[in-house]
Amino acid sequence: MMWGNAMLPVSVVRRGTTSTPTPPVYLQAGPLSARFEPDGVFLRHIALGEHEILRGIYVAVRDQNWNTITPVVTRIDIQTTDETFAIDVDVRCHEREVDFTWRGTITGQADGTIHYKMDGTAQSSFWRNRIGILVLHPPSAVAGKPAIVEAPDGSTSTGHFPTSISPHQPFFNIQAITHEVVPGVSAEVRFAGEVFEMEDQRNWTDASYKTYSTPLELPFPVLVEEGTQVNQSIEIRLHGEIPDGVSTPPSQSVALAPDDLPPVKIPPIGLCMASDASDLADREIQRLRQLNLGHLRVEIHLNDTAHVELINHAIRQSRALGVPLQVALFLEAGCEQKLADAVAELASAEINIADWLIFGETEKVADRKWVEMARPAISAHFPNAQIASGTNAYFTELNRERPDTDLLDAICYAINPQVHAFDDHSLVETLEAQSWTVESARQFADGREIVVGPITLRPRFNPNATAPESDAGSGSLPSSVDPRQISLFGAGWTLGSLKYISQSAVRRGTWFETVGWKGVMERESGSRNPELFPSLPGAVFPLYHVFADFGEFAGGEIVPWQSTDPLRVDGCMLQANGKRAILIANLTPDEQQIDVPLPDDMPQPGIRILDETNAELATTDPDAFRAGSFGTIEPQNGVIPVTLKPFAFARISDIPQN
Repeated sequence: MMWGNAMLPVSVVRRGTTSTPTPPVYLQAGPLSARFEPDGVFLRHIALGEHEILRGIYVAVRDQNWNTITPVVTRIDIQTTDETFAIDVDVRCHEREVDFTWRGTITGQADGTIHYKMDGTAQSSFWRNRIGILVLHPPSAVAGKPAIVEAPDGSTSTGHFPTSISPHQPFFNIQAITHEVVPGVSAEVRFAGEVFEMEDQRNWTDASYKTYSTPLELPFPVLVEEGTQVNQSIEIRLHGEIPDGVSTPPSQSVALAPDDLPPVKIPPIGLCMASDASDLADREIQRLRQLNLGHLRVEIHLNDTAHVELINHAIRQSRALGVPLQVALFLEAGCEQKLADAVAELASAEINIADWLIFGETEKVADRKWVEMARPAISAHFPNAQIASGTNAYFTELNRERPDTDLLDAICYAINPQVHAFDDHSLVETLEAQSWTVESARQFADGREIVVGPITLRPRFNPNATAPESDAGSGSLPSSVDPRQISLFGAGWTLGSLKYISQSAVRRGTWFETVGWKGVMERESGSRNPELFPSLPGAVFPLYHVFADFGEFAGGEIVPWQSTDPLRVDGCMLQANGKRAILIANLTPDEQQIDVPLPDDMPQPGIRILDETNAELATTDPDAFRAGSFGTIEPQNGVIPVTLKPFAFARISDIPQN
């Protein structure tokens, strides 16, 4: 079992593979700074001092099902000075029938001009949905601000980066786009090689507006013949005189402190039944009960001949865990009798149903007719039923095809952070964006509550496939499984997700599964693929302890806290029945120093840290880990200094732990 770097190497994780990350290179182009990640040829966080201009630039090759082909760098040369850089790189994107190579040249000049160019060649014939350079603008810096768009014919127009998540492209036909960075200074991004347009990636919880080539109005997929050339470039240029002090790099220290927002009631937090639906072992039940869950989600496809057996499994697990069920029903034409029988079976079990989620078997967003079919059948046995509908897929489906709400008590959608990018840093960027989806959903929910889930690390399925997909063979993990489920990074990401969803005051939130490689602990029988998913039989995963900490405060409140750099460190405070806990996660592979203000009436704070030094104890004997004493920390001038190793998770508590 590897614990050093978040238990597993956690940089590039794609289709079950892992590789140790190449460290980032920090670059300077005169007044502009940037971070370059060699593995993905990803230029990130292009900024003028503390003012971020672009979230990132990279090249994507996407097949006919929108799967991103992993880039493999075959040669790279990086030359830097204090004010300039030049990068020359060869890349191959090869998976299944797709074989595409490209050469990248990336330069930064002392006047702040940055140029990113790709010249590619298809080495085979294949179907693609997209090949080209992608440019990401950061919503945190530009949402609601004006932008000047230049079209290929040289004409210009002015629009605004959307505030609420836009269901459709905010800008089309882009040759250049310019926005103000600070008063008197603007940044122009100029594109060449194809027609570009922009979409709001917050629909998929990516924290960016993405400008891409090949407008979506054009037919896809497209056959790329062997030998086809793709040549694109972008240039970033500053206009205006930079005021003194603006280009000074931001502080490298991190502080975490209470926000100005009021406390929010923690919503009921649930898990999904394991995919294999088999019964839980006694120790699994005991450990799951300690999480104080709010519900257990079961998905019932009435066209599946095994759905009756699944209902019985769900009833048994609901009783064993002492939690209500959240029932997701998938309906189709002619299923009225199966629906009536399923509802009657659940009613006869005399268990509590938290929510009924209604979906169409073959639709991205449920048609009204399914709610009209389901409500009377459910209300006959459950007169106080809470019925939600929407999509079992991404928020973008709900945003683009907004449901009728007059028959609903709530609207619902699912979340995962890996629709477009798969590295740790990109996953961390998605955390705050989860709350943005809730804010935007409220704009069209007509006062109905919001139900979010399942929230998973990997997509559970591909709702946008244009051809049949095959799952992993014996040499790789299923596409829905991410080895980071068992990592320290997974615990930090889970804390961020729980924080932002809870602060959004949703009705309910559902994460992961109970057991197995998409769960919070491994089954007693052990991993189904120990080589690629090296969990220990019966062990909990580090993220189990995040749910356990939230479970201690079920029914209480989350107090919003704000980090000065949430891409490195994030956290929150929980409170209930006179006790409090501050939860903090280091989201990076580097040690972090964090200043935490000492809360009122916490004169002797204690701290418990989960990191690479005690992860084995925390996972193999979670009861002993949670019962262990908190280490003492001495506040300094009203501030608690906290040092966290890579990907560590900490709890500061005012309750003596002995």
